Amino acid sequence: MRKKTQLIHGGVSRDPYTGAVSIPIYQASTFKQDGVGNFKYEYARTGNPTREALEQLIADLEGGARGFAFASGMAAITATVQLFRSGDHLLVTDDVYGGTFRVMDKIFSRFGIEVSFVDTSDPETVRQAIRPETRAIFVETPTNPLLKVTDLAAISGIAKENGLKVIVDNTFSTPYWQNPIEHGADIVLHSATKYLGGHSDVVAGLVVAKDEQLGEELHFVQNSTGGVLAPHDSWLLIRGIKTLGIRMEEIEQNTAQVVRFLTEHEAVGKVYYPGLTDHPGHDVHQKQAGGFGGMVSFTVESQEKALSLLEKVRYFTLAESLGAVESLISIPALMTHASIPVERRHELGIEDGLVRISVGLEDPLDLIEDLEQAMATSEIHV
Repeated sequence: MRKKTQLIHGGVSRDPYTGAVSIPIYQASTFKQDGVGNFKYEYARTGNPTREALEQLIADLEGGARGFAFASGMAAITATVQLFRSGDHLLVTDDVYGGTFRVMDKIFSRFGIEVSFVDTSDPETVRQAIRPETRAIFVETPTNPLLKVTDLAAISGIAKENGLKVIVDNTFSTPYWQNPIEHGADIVLHSATKYLGGHSDVVAGLVVAKDEQLGEELHFVQNSTGGVLAPHDSWLLIRGIKTLGIRMEEIEQNTAQVVRFLTEHEAVGKVYYPGLTDHPGHDVHQKQAGGFGGMVSFTVESQEKALSLLEKVRYFTLAESLGAVESLISIPALMTHASIPVERRHELGIEDGLVRISVGLEDPLDLIEDLEQAMATSEIHV
């Protein structure tokens, strides 16, 4: 089954009870049992037909054994890290989403789980950072916001040599463009709020386990801690995923035109986009993914100029999040990555004048003209 077909017919594509082609929203907290212990569904935290349809769908799309739906991307990350215990050590991509940095650095450290942030785009750096107590490598590729690329096969090979799990945040590429399990990953994560939902109307997180054993462990955590996705939100996500293929293809076409404009504009310094042939990791990304996505970051001369740009745009919406049908714009240093200390941000290359855009489905010429007029009226120079 090819990917676009799988988006529509994967998982539970129609209701087994009624034949409905749209899975119903089973708004139920508990279910009648046909005798003690004789049931298909017991309690909605443990399992719900609507959520289960979504979970089977994402498992199919990522090529894993089991899928799990959570109330947010951070809830999905939290549940995954709860597979580990006090004294364990994790290696995490250095240029990682600010919320991931925060939960690792400020929350899980309270429970004795130690984290080292390393440049996973350099396999040798990863190899050198492994300790006897290291249990997993957590990779984000491409990263947020500098679009750094990690070679998944190389990292998975290092992990296998050392008996480690590989966890991949696949939010930016989505299962339409990239399937980390094919390259050796054990667990795949998504902030499904982003491209999978695609319409800025649902907050959700998804996890896929490569095999049944990991799936059982994750289900135990999910059921025990209870951060599950509600039935209506599960239904919204199924609906969003059905159009993921055509959205990702159109977004990528739009992005290519916007990137061309940015690289040629005198007011723009650096442009970060894996589709550029001179982008570090371009060849690696092309090898392990089918597309380059819709996330772009670029620099202007100062944070003041970046703020002015954000005030002048008309079609780009100043907002957190990404991956929606509408184009979004933000300043990572003040928004998504504000929780990272300023010294650390600068070490990573997250400059004060860095602007991140999520290209949507508007006409690309309108988006280009919008950026052009905003730069002109903001008097941005480099």
